[in-house]
This record gives sequence, C-alpha cells and structure tokens, in this order.
Amino acid sequence: MVEDLLSKSLPEVAFLITSRAISSADLVETYLSRIEEVNPALNAIVTIVPDVLESARRCDSELDRGKIIGPLHGIPLTIKDTIATKGIRTTSGSRLCADDIPQEDAQVVARLKAAGAIILGKTNVPEMAIPYETDNPVFGRTNNPHDLSRTPGGSSGGEAAAIAAGLSPAGIGSDLAGSIRVPAHFCGIAGLKPTSGSVPMEGHLPLATGTLSFGASIGPMARRVADLALLFSVIADKPEARFLDEAVNELGSARVAWYTDDEVAPVTEEVANAVRHAASILSEAGLNIVEQRPPSISKAPGLWVELFSRVANEQIQSFYRGREQEAGPLVSALLQPLHEVTFEEKANAAETLANAVLQRERLREELLRWMSQTPLIVAPVSSTPAFTHRARRVDVKGESISVFRSCSYSQTFNVFGLPAAVVPVARTADGLPIGVQVIGRPNSERAVLAAAAIIEQSAGFR
Repeated sequence: MVEDLLSKSLPEVAFLITSRAISSADLVETYLSRIEEVNPALNAIVTIVPDVLESARRCDSELDRGKIIGPLHGIPLTIKDTIATKGIRTTSGSRLCADDIPQEDAQVVARLKAAGAIILGKTNVPEMAIPYETDNPVFGRTNNPHDLSRTPGGSSGGEAAAIAAGLSPAGIGSDLAGSIRVPAHFCGIAGLKPTSGSVPMEGHLPLATGTLSFGASIGPMARRVADLALLFSVIADKPEARFLDEAVNELGSARVAWYTDDEVAPVTEEVANAVRHAASILSEAGLNIVEQRPPSISKAPGLWVELFSRVANEQIQSFYRGREQEAGPLVSALLQPLHEVTFEEKANAAETLANAVLQRERLREELLRWMSQTPLIVAPVSSTPAFTHRARRVDVKGESISVFRSCSYSQTFNVFGLPAAVVPVARTADGLPIGVQVIGRPNSERAVLAAAAIIEQSAGFR
C-alpha cells in the first residue's frame, strides 16, 4: 500500500484526499517515514518543516468542514533551498545564509500554499546554485538514487533525487543553465523550465537580475508530466497547461524537429537513441517529424557565457565581499580575480555584453521565425547520463569534454528563454535514466507538456 501511494500522480493523490480515502496527515507520515529510511544515504532533503504534520491535520479539519482549499489540498511538496520559505531555513547552500529564516514566502511558494499545498521540506543545492554537482559547505553532497557514486546533477539536484527516491511527490526547482532539466534527466523524473518571466522569480537567491532574467526560470519537478501541468497551472502568471487531454488533441499533426548534434558537444549513442525513440513515438502519434537542427542552436552556448557568466560572477562576488573566507571551493574560485580590473577592461566587458544582447535578439528572432512552421523541438538534455561525483570532464565517443560543455543542449534554451520539458525515456545498459527535452515557442507550455505526455505514455519509463 505504501509503495502504491508513493507512486501515484498528484491528481490521483488530490482525489484520494478530497474523497477522504486517505488523510493528508497519513500521507505526510508516509513521506516522513520514507525520508527517515532513505534520505540518510542520499542527503536530498536538508530541512524538514517542523510543523508539517500539524499543517496536514489543519487541511484534514478543513475537509471535515466541507472546505477544499484548492487543487493541491493537503499535498506535501518540497522546495529547492534557493527559494524563500516563510519561517523555514533557506540557505542557498552558503555558510552566509546557513541560519537565514525568511520572513516571507517567495511568490511561487505563496501560490502553492494558496492552492492547498503543504511544504514538507527543503532540498539540497550546490552553493549559490552553481551547477552541475549538488554539494555545498553547509549540508554536503547529494547522491543519485540510481547510483550513489554519481551526482543527481545541479543545481536542483536535491529536488530531483528526493522525487526520484519517493521522498517527495513533487516540488519546485529553478533553471539558468539546465538546473531543472539536467537533474530530471540524471534522476529519471519529469521537469519543466517555463518560459522566462512566466513564473515570478522573487524570493530566489541568487537573484535573476540584469541579463540573468533572459534565461532564469522557476519551475515544477515531479514523477509525471501531468503533475508538471498541475503545478504549472498553480504557479504561473497565466496558467494554461492544466488539462493535458485537451492539449494532446490540439497538437494534431504539428511539425516537430529533432536533432542529436548541436555542433558544440557530442552525445553518447544511448542518449542519441533515446532522442530518436522519443521522435518515433511522436511520429506514431500522428505528428509530422523531421530530423533537422534548428537555426541558431550551435551559437547559443557561447552566448550563454557572454550573457550570464560575468553577471552571475559579479553578483556572487558582491554577495561574499568581506566574508570570502566562508565560501566553499567552487565559489572561492570565482572570488579570486587575477588582477584588479581596469576602467578599460570594464568598458570592454560592458561592450561585449551589449553586443551579446544584440546577437541574442537577432538569433532568437531567426529561431522563432523558423519555429512558426516547426513549433516543437526534441533534443538531448546533455551529452551523457549522470556522471560520477566531482567529475570535471566526461568522455563521449573518444572525446574528453568539460561537464559544462556537455550540457550545451540545455543552456541553449536558457539563452532564448523558451519553455522546455524533460521526460524520462530510457535507461543505459548500467540502468541509469536518460531523459529527452521537448522545446516550444514562448508561452507554449501547454503544447510542450502535451508532447512530453505522449512520449511518457509510450516510453513507459519506470
């Protein structure tokens, strides 16, 4: 019974609670028991909300009075530890925030609570959300539930590991360089990076300021695509993705392009086969499938560095100024300028950034024109499945490439601010999950999730 309950979708759980087949308190106790049993080996959940059972009992009492708060009534969820939660420690994996207790919820958390959700706990992150390994000086390292010697990815790695291991039914992550999609791929769950700006980023640390707002997103992570649709319908400014059955029918014979080579990073044959399989599923469902690399794709990862790296580094340097000695290894490396930056260098950097913004707009316009005829794209998430802890490079088809470069397939769609959903499709010979991503035009989450749901149903990943 417990395993069956932990495997149910959010709509199924919501029905069980509101029909009084189970109580919210019983559901929370089930997850707390699972966390006690499994989390020590994973270190995925780093803070349990002390009064979570009390909150569940209040939800049950509301039902006794005939009141359903919302579509998530009494459902426990976890939140990435970069997102503010009122009265619950929020650290961003930094010693500087190790004891921080926000006075207000991030807007996305407030929306979840207004829909009836209960916050179960906070999930581990890299220090200041620097991907792609979830490890920090406050809580330490998170392990992949499919292989403890491997990382769950980052920066939403704790969230992905918790969901994959049945410690949480679903939750919220964030994504600037694949930080929802790479962990979802590595851990065999579903994840959605919404269109940039469609979900409020207030209450997230690091902040999505300046050009970071082009690519940063907060989005849902879960075991099923239907769960993503439900959560997105709650947290988005203009929710339109909840009813997947209707959305699947609306796809008709839409044109879908797929590719496995972005001319930046090679992919393993198993990753390429998973993308081909996803494309074939959509073809069998009646969509018009073509193998074609979209325009602008190969230039986007280089633009990611120009648009986001310097801005993010400057923000972190400012945040740690005067307390640099408290930084962990990854952040410390960013706090060590080779020399004092001159006025001329600052001017050159500003010009480089301005040129990158202009190039981004030109390439994005070119891509969106192309997508007016081909509204959906299927692509790898990264070059490889989950890599081992502390890896800095991975070997792909005889070539050694950096971990950062291996995630170029995800970085591209942060540059262009497009919605992208990841759905697990296959496993490697060693049993590691492989996900693929479905990408759409701005604010087309409904179509993206519908295509992902078709792939999920036929792929039958479990």
